[in-house]
Amino acid sequence: MRWVPDEGPGCLWAPPPWPSLQPGVLGASLNISIAMGGCFSKPKPVELKIEVVLPEKERTKEDASPSGQASPLAYKANGRARHYHPEERPSTLHPYPSPHDRVEAAACHVKDLENGQMREVELGWGKALLVKENGEFHALGHKCPHYGAPLVKGVLSRGRVRCPWHGACFNIATGDIEDFPGLDSLPKFQVKIEKEKVYIRASKQALQTQRRTKVMAKCISLSNYHVGSTNILIVGAGAAGLVCAETLRQEGFSDRIVMCTMDRHLPYDRPKLSKSLDSQPEQIALRPKEFFLTYDIEVLTETQVVTVDVKNKKAIFKDGFKMEYNKLLLAPGSTPKTLSCKGKEVENVFTIGTPEDANRIGKLARGRNAVVVGAAFLGMEVAAYLTDKAHSVSVVELEETPFRRFLGEKVGRALMKMFENNGIKFYMQTEVLELRAQEGKLKEVILKSGKVVRADVCVVGIGAVPATGFLKQSGINMDARGFIPVNKMMQTNVPGVFAAGDAVTFPLALRSNKRVNIPHWQMAHIHGRVAAQNMLAQEAEISTVPCLWTAMFGKSIRYTGYGEGFDDVIIQGDLDELKFVAFYTKNDEVIAVASMNYDPIVSKVAEVLASGRTIRKRDVETGDMSWLTGKGY
Repeated sequence: MRWVPDEGPGCLWAPPPWPSLQPGVLGASLNISIAMGGCFSKPKPVELKIEVVLPEKERTKEDASPSGQASPLAYKANGRARHYHPEERPSTLHPYPSPHDRVEAAACHVKDLENGQMREVELGWGKALLVKENGEFHALGHKCPHYGAPLVKGVLSRGRVRCPWHGACFNIATGDIEDFPGLDSLPKFQVKIEKEKVYIRASKQALQTQRRTKVMAKCISLSNYHVGSTNILIVGAGAAGLVCAETLRQEGFSDRIVMCTMDRHLPYDRPKLSKSLDSQPEQIALRPKEFFLTYDIEVLTETQVVTVDVKNKKAIFKDGFKMEYNKLLLAPGSTPKTLSCKGKEVENVFTIGTPEDANRIGKLARGRNAVVVGAAFLGMEVAAYLTDKAHSVSVVELEETPFRRFLGEKVGRALMKMFENNGIKFYMQTEVLELRAQEGKLKEVILKSGKVVRADVCVVGIGAVPATGFLKQSGINMDARGFIPVNKMMQTNVPGVFAAGDAVTFPLALRSNKRVNIPHWQMAHIHGRVAAQNMLAQEAEISTVPCLWTAMFGKSIRYTGYGEGFDDVIIQGDLDELKFVAFYTKNDEVIAVASMNYDPIVSKVAEVLASGRTIRKRDVETGDMSWLTGKGY
């Protein structure tokens, strides 16, 4: 009998190396979060030797910090072998801090689970997910750390379990997150077999939290830098920027990391802005302030980079402040498009870019007339949210049906009917001609069709453009639309400069490396991870299958693949009942799938596509989906 070990919670202790900063050096416009925190006590050192050597050609001047001094980290970032000092070593603490935190229970008989099966097991203090694959048992957290989906309803394939809601993937042997969305991994519990019974030993605390933050390094070298220099500079503090910073720390990077953002908040769950307009920044924060302090990730809020000098490796800010860097990630996101019609300057016309925008819309629309321009994801989510709060909600759209370009006419009409049944009025195949005001505030929206719609507040959701104007004279390549082209490693045309998120185009493996822009939350996560890995010379390539979701009136649409250019839609199920699967095909191949009330079929399709298998149109036309729901896909 032997316990199979798990990976318990851990932390990295290091004495604060930070120098005193002179007041006012950065100017009043910069807000700096500087980390000096750590674990509460210094854990017993664990011997750990890490040695990574890059090819000789990689050992260039980048081995030095921007200040010209040799960087002390030398861990993957600059190719030199390094050993941790005793006080720097990542220490994995005992998974059960005290005997009182441990719970042990029989889960099942060894024959109760077949290979490829999963089961939730109640352990008294919470549930664990028990998995059997290739004759081995694994136990881990049973809820997806992203939004709490029950993983037992997900998809088990190729050594990982995929979330049934949004497609995040977790390694069953380690609990580590391998695909996104979400930041945390699953806790992994110990398993033993005794007298044909399967036993699980777990931490009570882990059973209650159902999440695990990976062990991360901390900065040990700030004293080598003046305030205007850093090893890693990240422009943008969305999902791509945050995941890049976290991945660097998880991989042992112990040099300085600085993120900068025009936003006034630390990174937050941006997709929630249009789904829940009353979300407060602290409620949707991706990480608390203490996290950034603990792991030495500095965040400059309300700061704007106006140009990048790639020759001298400097970013210049709006107030004139300059920051030198060694490696640069550009993840500036996008800027919402605005109306160009007469009256566009009147009050109470909004785009949604920040929590303050969303909050103000929600407040002003309560009990009043709201008009939403645009019937894609953002516009329809806003309209759904306002339905039971505003006096009236109207949607204006140039296309014949909502979501037409993305989900097709059939699905669009079914969703339009759901909205109409909830009291929303549609004005289709028309545009806004004029916004009319009374005493400076919006009162009417005049349409090109001649219709006049009463409006006290107008929300514009007609798309976005990449926020890359500041790069025009930088030498960093951009296409005619302002997107930054990157390769599979998220590298731009400039060595040491990477880009990620909504502002890039990249080769999509799923579509024969077609260059695409996919402004989705999940893709921003994986972009950030791949960029970080390649900053550390790990030669990682992006190969993720895109997944996204939307939620309206308590119903969710799941989507996977890349459906641009689809020429047919095969519907299985009942559109009128909003229980369906839509297969989007191009020529003879299924290129994307959407579903409603049909979990976890989208996650199953994502696993098929991720395995490299092609789904043919004939496979889905008959209605027999046993090829997908059975084993061996």
